[in-house]
Order: sequence, then structure tokens, then C-alpha cells
Amino acid sequence: MSHLSNPLATADQLYQRSNALPIEIQDSIRFYTARLTQAAGILLRLPQDITAQANVLLFRYWVVDDLMAHEFSDVSAATVYLTAKISAEPRSLRSITNVYAYLLSSPSLSLSKKPGSSSDGDGNAKVDPESYYLSEGTYITTRNRILNIEGQILNALGFVTHVALPHPLAITYLQTLDVFSNTNGKGKELARRTVEWLNTALLSPQMLYLTHQPASLATAAIYLAARETGVKMPDVEWWEVFDCEREELGLGVREEVKYLDGGGVVDEEDEMARLMDEKAGA
Repeated sequence: MSHLSNPLATADQLYQRSNALPIEIQDSIRFYTARLTQAAGILLRLPQDITAQANVLLFRYWVVDDLMAHEFSDVSAATVYLTAKISAEPRSLRSITNVYAYLLSSPSLSLSKKPGSSSDGDGNAKVDPESYYLSEGTYITTRNRILNIEGQILNALGFVTHVALPHPLAITYLQTLDVFSNTNGKGKELARRTVEWLNTALLSPQMLYLTHQPASLATAAIYLAARETGVKMPDVEWWEVFDCEREELGLGVREEVKYLDGGGVVDEEDEMARLMDEKAGA
């Protein structure tokens, strides 16, 4: 069952991750770098599971190595390149560097903010194509930098790149609970909200994918989604069937709700796709 579990961050790693930066700034860096990774995955037409794995590896690396050791966008690009390379959907470094050059020149994506950007009549920022043009020299420099960081990521992770995601488990659990036939047509909505919780948790400052196993994340997401959609779950302690104790379920639920306190769940995959569509139509 090792393929269904992940190496988790130790208490020492979580404690020692603090450096000279205030914790709020560290959380912001992780959040926006994860969003950048998500946007890059969409433009590279990578399956969502590969992009999600890249974000998990990104956070794993940052609990081992210094957050300020490299430019954030370069670390994001290196994790995307590494994760795609070991999957069935590899992407060339040329494509990756072009995508990141474009994203970092796009203030409308809220990933970078550059003064002096013009906008059209609808308020959408216009980006000068020359701002994301990569000369051959710039490409070679960026490529070498990404390859160097890739090696450092592998070294920091001990070459352990396996990432088990909770999404397939969550769907399997929902099927086991028979929600698609006994919930008055709410089964699909419950599944959708469950996946949204899991996608949003990828960006959590609490780094939930580094502190909880996939089974616990899947169970917590189902619990929260059922509460939101009004789907009645079994009266018994159903989560124990999925190897999740009550205390662990409660902790996962509290952490996810704490992250989203004051706002609703936003599916990061859908949100970034929407921003890309707006950009393409600008």
C-alpha cells in the first residue's frame, strides 16, 4: 500500500522552515508560487494530476531547503519540468521557459505586478509581446538555471519523487458510500465539491499535503463537501472504514476551514483556467 501514502514532513522540518522572513510573507510566497505552477500547467496542457504533484514536490523541497535560495519562479519551473519528465506527459525546457516568460509578464493573472502596464477598455491589462520574448542567450541562461535547480531539488528530496494524490481515493470512497445513487441526484455535486476542496488544499499555508496522508485528506474533503451540499452521510463513524481516526479527521477539517476562513472554496484549476480564458480574449 506504499503507493497510496506519501512521505510526510517531520515536526522538526516544519519548525525549522521559518527563516528571516515573517511567516505571513513565507505563506504568500508559497501561495503565489503554487498558483504560478497551476497556471503553467494549464498553458502547457498538462493533466491536473501532474500539476498537483508538482506543487506537492515544490512544498516538499521548501521544507528541506531555504525558501530564499532561488528565484521562486525558477523553482516552480524546475518542479514542473521534473514532474512532467518522469510522467507520461513530458514537456521540453523550451516550452516551459516560454510559458513562464509569458506568465511573469501577465499582470492580469495576479501573478506579477509591473508598473506602467496599459489596459484595454474593459480593464484587462495589455502585455507587450516583446516583454515575454526570450532571446537565445536568455533561453540558454534560464535553461541552465532550471536544470541546476532540478538537481538540487532531487538531492534535497533524496530522489524520492513519488506523490500519491487523494483525488482518486476520494472518488473511490464516494462510490463505496454509494452517494451517486442514494443522494437524490446530489452525488455529482458532492463529488465536484470534494475535488474543489482537494484542489484548494494544495495551496494551503498549512501545507496539508505534507502533514496528512491522502486517505485523511480525501475523507476530510468528503466530510466538508457533504456538509456544504446537505448530503446525509451514514450515522455511523464511516470515516474509520477509510483508515481515518476521528481525531485525524477533525484536525484535517479544522486546518482546511482555517485556511478558507472568511471565503468560499475556489477550485484552483477552474480559477486559473478562467483567468487564462480572459487573457486569451483580451
